[in-house]
Amino acid sequence: MQKIITLVQARTSSTRLPGKVLMPLCGEPLLLRMVERLQHAKLAGRIVVVTTTDTSDDSIVDLCNLRGIDVFRGDMNNLLDRHYQAAKAHNAEIVLKIPSDCPLIDPAIVDFVIDYYLQNSGKFDYVSNLHPATYPDGNDVEVMSFKSLEMAWKNATRKLELEHTTPYLWENPDQFSIGNVVWPSGNDYSMSHRWTIDYPEDYQFIKTVYEELYPKNPIFSMGEIIDLVDNKKPEIHQINAHLAGVNWYRNHLGELKTVSVEQTKIV
Repeated sequence: MQKIITLVQARTSSTRLPGKVLMPLCGEPLLLRMVERLQHAKLAGRIVVVTTTDTSDDSIVDLCNLRGIDVFRGDMNNLLDRHYQAAKAHNAEIVLKIPSDCPLIDPAIVDFVIDYYLQNSGKFDYVSNLHPATYPDGNDVEVMSFKSLEMAWKNATRKLELEHTTPYLWENPDQFSIGNVVWPSGNDYSMSHRWTIDYPEDYQFIKTVYEELYPKNPIFSMGEIIDLVDNKKPEIHQINAHLAGVNWYRNHLGELKTVSVEQTKIV
């Protein structure tokens, strides 16, 4: 088995919602709740929180140290370098990239994407469930070989490639073999169900979901969330429904070759 490292990027200096990774969810910081879910993914390997060297993120390091979670510090703005250096420090052969704004991520989806990569060993340099996305936004899983990450680190030059780590890979299918995992249900909720956190309404949505589901089953599934927000209490879905489809692509439509205007929402 190749050595797998799951890197969870986190910082406190979010532009729109500062300190979001430390906001409480059922009595614990959001980052801990997310790591708790990832720890139930059977194939995630070693989980490492990758934060910055800025003093504003000392609180993240202190929290991780207190709870026995591996943590790595790197460049504030160059996430490609931060991910590469963390993977290199841990001698990773396979690297998972998962952002810390996905506290509702389903461990089963994480395993599904990793398993697809492993079952097609040697066929793909990079596999995700994002190109195109079909799962509810906030179930972001990207898997790549360390060698591919290293190639991106050596060759990427555009600001968006450095800020978002993986665009150099999925924007260059002539250089890398790209795989994608779609939701087997045949549904596409990527632009209709927003389970990520970037705005106050997102936090209220996620907090409400946790309060509804966590006491009964701490590792509640994607199916349980859908049943809650689509059937049992659709008013929860409406908390941040107006933000569904908003993602970072909207700021780079003129630069991204493989992303269309239909894959984002302008606010």
